[in-house]
Amino acid sequence: MFWRLPDAFSNRNLQISTSSNHQIASMSDKPVFIEKQYLGREFIPLTVRLALATFCFAIYFFTDERERSGDLLLIVGFAILVISIIMGFLLHFRTRVQNKSIMLDGLWTTRLVKIDLNSIVKAEKANYSRYLFNNPVYNLHSKGTIRFYAGGKEAIHLTDRDGLVYIIGSQQASEFLRAVQGEMK
Repeated sequence: MFWRLPDAFSNRNLQISTSSNHQIASMSDKPVFIEKQYLGREFIPLTVRLALATFCFAIYFFTDERERSGDLLLIVGFAILVISIIMGFLLHFRTRVQNKSIMLDGLWTTRLVKIDLNSIVKAEKANYSRYLFNNPVYNLHSKGTIRFYAGGKEAIHLTDRDGLVYIIGSQQASEFLRAVQGEMK
């Protein structure tokens, strides 16, 4: 829908579009790679939470005459299940490769982290960690590395000119590396 301004306002006929409030994006503004990582979808922590809920339900059913403490176990078991379901939809961070940069934005209070690919000298795919259990982290600075992780076993290791290493965990590490290398060219 277009509005036409009266000729009294200008010598030309101007048209103002009211159908969209967004800017028209050029083709370079389209992300090459997007990945969303959620807090509650990692297999091992989910299994631990479900085992705890099952333990609470089993103890509840084996208590005599449904004591008050048994009722508390039932409530705790249901609370664990509800929290697990909510965490399955809780976005930890989103990774985008766009305009020769990697942009990571996370939960409500986290800041956007933008890694310029022009300063990256090496990009490789490797394991995130040698440990079986890894805590989700966002922008963790430790021992010359900056880590981003929510789940999965693989990660992309990026080294910049200053020797700083970015370790970005990904569940689609091959596609992520291909997108990063494509943007670096």
